[in-house]
Amino acid sequence: MLLAGDIGGTKTSLALFDETKGVSSPVYSDRLLSARYPSLESLVRDFLGQAGEDAAHAVFAVAGPVIGGRSEITNLPWVIDESVLKEHLNLETARLINDLAAVAYAIPHLGPEDLETLQEGKPVEGGSLAVIAPGTGLGEAYLTWDGERYLAFPSEGGHADFAPTSAIEAGLLRHLQERFGHVSYERIASGSGIPNIYNYLKAVGFAHEPDWLAKELAAADDPAPVIVQAAMKGDPHCDLCRTTLDIFISVLGSETGNLALKIMATGGVYLGGGIPPHIMPALTTGAFRQQFLNKGRFADLLEDFPVHVITDPGAGLRGAAYYLVEMV
Repeated sequence: MLLAGDIGGTKTSLALFDETKGVSSPVYSDRLLSARYPSLESLVRDFLGQAGEDAAHAVFAVAGPVIGGRSEITNLPWVIDESVLKEHLNLETARLINDLAAVAYAIPHLGPEDLETLQEGKPVEGGSLAVIAPGTGLGEAYLTWDGERYLAFPSEGGHADFAPTSAIEAGLLRHLQERFGHVSYERIASGSGIPNIYNYLKAVGFAHEPDWLAKELAAADDPAPVIVQAAMKGDPHCDLCRTTLDIFISVLGSETGNLALKIMATGGVYLGGGIPPHIMPALTTGAFRQQFLNKGRFADLLEDFPVHVITDPGAGLRGAAYYLVEMV
């Protein structure tokens, strides 16, 4: 049995695969709340106990940088080490890879049914591929062709300096600098960033917060889904939520274009993470693509880069399993 895990800041997805049958369909899978466990080892033991199976080889995609087989999770109080996992879980092989690198390894195996296209473009065979994923945080990765296959590389580009492109974004930057000091794209274009935008708009008196929304936010463990749902449904109308989502999409479009230019993603750009599939109607209205192309003299170049949304929620798990089979 092969064990693949996608360790998110909020939830951890795990799946067992029978190596003799490939990694297209797991034998057993589950999603567990990460914060309920003191360590990855305890979470995996619980999962294997529920599955009634053991695993010989495992790979875990983690939301943070992996250095020397060790990772301190960006949005969890966990320190994960390959040697500790191997010993405590009785594994023959234990590997850690960045969670966006795992999604990247899945991309060559995705089909049309796993994608929604925002821009057709003109893909170049063997061209570099960009991956950007707003979820709890903002992950980024990329792939390059080595002549035989695509190789994935992690990045922490989501923590690079945020650059505003409008007056309202400039005000948001100043507001967040007072709170955080350094302001990255993740502070805005992520699930944790959505409340930052909302609170700024509320603080400057952009619009009134409806009483019904205030009650829902007060009762919510995570305000981001409440804000997004209120923005998407539009009835009752909420100017604060709608504008929050507009700014989120604008900033995400800008940073997606930045990443595409930096790696010359002539093969395509892929949006992963949990948020894009849930806001597809808003992503297709034009604001995202407008900001993606808002790169001055290079707008025409970016028009040739295909842009897709990954709709398969299991892409990270699949990619981790493909990595274990193909690269280890």
